[in-house]
Amino acid sequence: MAKSFAHGNYSHTQTKARVKGGHTPRDRARRELSQNFLTDGNAVDQVVEAARPAGLVLEPGSGKGALTVALARTGAEVVGYEIDPLLAVRLKARTGLEIITGDFTAARPPREPFAVVGNIPFSITSKIVDWCLSAPTLTSATLVTQREYARKRSGHFGRWSLVTVESWPWFTWELLGWIGRESFRPVPSVDSAILRIERRLEPLVAGGPDYQDMVELGFSGVGGSLHASLSTRYGGVDAACAEARIARDTVVAFVHPDQWITLAGRLLR
Repeated sequence: MAKSFAHGNYSHTQTKARVKGGHTPRDRARRELSQNFLTDGNAVDQVVEAARPAGLVLEPGSGKGALTVALARTGAEVVGYEIDPLLAVRLKARTGLEIITGDFTAARPPREPFAVVGNIPFSITSKIVDWCLSAPTLTSATLVTQREYARKRSGHFGRWSLVTVESWPWFTWELLGWIGRESFRPVPSVDSAILRIERRLEPLVAGGPDYQDMVELGFSGVGGSLHASLSTRYGGVDAACAEARIARDTVVAFVHPDQWITLAGRLLR
């Protein structure tokens, strides 16, 4: 999904046309588009189970359709997005499903509630996640991502990222299982994981922009600790940190998102 290429019949070029390194134009396209197809049936089932698909489901990077077909079998209304025109045409012809040729992140989110499920290209993971978080009617996103990305965003390292903390009042982040690199073709250089982002039924804070401003200040690094950063703008930081059980010298990455909610309750009154 990172870059498109011209339409054409590649059935002949795969064996006759060669580029440097002994690879065909299709091989080069796969690298440019960050294509690693999920081929392990058990892994596909694992993703579908984690996603719990129902209603409208958008799938970025449908590829050859292993996950697309599995999602459709659950009864969900699946709309696939595939930037590789050859793959998109083939998948639509084979399945009869709606497969849109184009960049998923350029699409307008549906007005009705929907979920996102996909084995997404590692190269644009952050772009797809940002798209999901900004979609007003998104209910959940279940994404196969690079393992380290999923661990970072879900707090699996015991550290928390700005993206997770900033969105925490509205979304939960969970790591729901590992997928080994051998489950893909071509085999990537790293393992994957299933990351689920789910919208909360009710936000945990009332003032969205004020909360996000507070979090961004906290992650700014001013003073070397969260306490020092927040003290540059807010009063009552000592009491707020005490209530949230945050020591004065705590590095911001080690503050749990729930502790941020407590801080917001005291500092944003």
